[in-house]
Amino acid sequence: MTSGIDCLALKAEDARLMVAAQAQLGSRNTDHQMEQYVFGTTKAGVGVFNCRKTWEKIVLAARAIAAVENPADVFAVAGTAQAQRAVLKFARYTGATPIAGRFTPGTLTNQIQAAFREPRLLIVSCPRQDHQAITEARYVNLPVIALCNSDASLRHVDLAVPCNNVGVHSVGLIWWLLTRQVLRIRGTIPYDTDWDVMPDLFFYRTPEEQEKEQKAEEEQVEPSAIPPPGAEFTAAPAAVANTEDWGEPVTAPAATVGSFSGATFEQQAASGGIADWGAAVAAADGNW
Repeated sequence: MTSGIDCLALKAEDARLMVAAQAQLGSRNTDHQMEQYVFGTTKAGVGVFNCRKTWEKIVLAARAIAAVENPADVFAVAGTAQAQRAVLKFARYTGATPIAGRFTPGTLTNQIQAAFREPRLLIVSCPRQDHQAITEARYVNLPVIALCNSDASLRHVDLAVPCNNVGVHSVGLIWWLLTRQVLRIRGTIPYDTDWDVMPDLFFYRTPEEQEKEQKAEEEQVEPSAIPPPGAEFTAAPAAVANTEDWGEPVTAPAATVGSFSGATFEQQAASGGIADWGAAVAAADGNW
């Protein structure tokens, strides 16, 4: 029987996902506050994070997010294009409030503007890109969780998640792991089962990739039933004109005096259709 601590430990499958997404790779420059998370460097001089410490920070951040009673009081900010899709997906599954794109100055401090909000927790994707949100969070004494690269500054950051916050796959995977851990702590997803949402949904997609996907979907749509050129055209059988749907015969309405029935006056007079020539002419004049 596994204990609760074993459930929070890093699994080999999650570690493989981090390595595959290159979430453990930092930058060539290392800030003195981020040295505690760097395990070593590659031959190219790129810093390598310790995946176990990254996972511990993800679990700690998920516990802080799950502790907020109202999920909408958690603000997820993404100023970079690589993290905007991941932030929107995170907000969709956890109920947080996303801010994808430019952060409006005064959102946390200016009470006059309509976009003023008072959240209880702030999550940023890049301390350097989202510096405006971190600065305003400092003014209102708001705790900040940030995805930090090796060259990021931890000033005014309360909880740093060491990871590669530049790569498309890395950012999406870290947000996916954070979302899954929050749902597990809340009890939405059990620990012994896998989440049916794939990490690919959190990855950023360029407009060119979206156009290719739309074209592929349009090609998969079945074409309409149009006969190929040169095929013989078979007319549909004509409907019976003197019967209704229930099979009873239908009699054509009799031609009224003065109405046009397709025959001349002489033919109608010969067949007895017109009894009085004067009445017919008067009625015809009246219709004109």
